[in-house]
Amino acid sequence: MAETAAALRTVAHNVRAARMRAGLSLDDLSRRAQVSKGALVGLEKAQGNPNLATLVRLADTLGISVSALMQGSPEGRVRVVAADTVAPLWTGERGGEARLMLTTSGPAPVEVWRWRLEPGEEYPSHPHQAGVVETISVTSGRMSLVVDGTEHTVEAGQTATFDGNTPHTYRGAGTETCHLVMTVHLPPGPAATT
Repeated sequence: MAETAAALRTVAHNVRAARMRAGLSLDDLSRRAQVSKGALVGLEKAQGNPNLATLVRLADTLGISVSALMQGSPEGRVRVVAADTVAPLWTGERGGEARLMLTTSGPAPVEVWRWRLEPGEEYPSHPHQAGVVETISVTSGRMSLVVDGTEHTVEAGQTATFDGNTPHTYRGAGTETCHLVMTVHLPPGPAATT
């Protein structure tokens, strides 16, 4: 429980700092990110439990990565992250999950995610900001990737990439669990270096 409270305090600090750097009021951020002002006030006070969709909308609106909202200052030149030390940001109804492992630093950061999708389980994602590119590499099983209404099957050993600024959905396909590694390439920008 202490780890959850500490993580929420980090998110609260990072959201407020990013909002202030962007020169946005709570009303501005609420309107642009389509997140209620009450939820933002609570979040900046380290209260509540924001879901993945909320964090993605806030990050996109602020022009930063999701992990920039969640991580403290980097420690050292090399980071090694074990999956079991990272809490899932999304948990599906059938036991699937998504874990944001890390985000690279620099002017055009890359988020590295590990996903597990059970057969028939899906996660619909809203469109991201222009310039976001997603790459999905399936390591076992099979998935359906739906981008802008068109479905694509991606099997173990295959990699797909697409522009993330259109509606997209990840769905477990077949009869076995699908494991995949996703990278989200964020566009360069002044706010992205934080």
